[in-house]
Amino acid sequence: MSWSRQFDDPIILPNGKKLRTLKDAIAWLAKEVPKSEHGMKQVQAAAHCVTEAAENNGLMMFAWIGMMQAINRRRVKEFTSRKTTHWGKRKLATDR
Repeated sequence: MSWSRQFDDPIILPNGKKLRTLKDAIAWLAKEVPKSEHGMKQVQAAAHCVTEAAENNGLMMFAWIGMMQAINRRRVKEFTSRKTTHWGKRKLATDR
């Protein structure tokens, strides 16, 4: 296949630029990710998925997901607290 394959939806970077092709994606990984972070699993996975999509007709969705993980590699995952349940407030019939 080709490095000119385009993503279904372009990847929008935090600075507003867009990655439209696999060539753009791999160039961004090589240029913008510091060399000290090239060994991170998110960056390695993104590079692998983009290369697979370009050279072996791999799935573009995997390349897109890999790139999103590489872009957000330093973002802390935040989990919101869920609504409290009423289970602890119920009383059994024997407790009445």
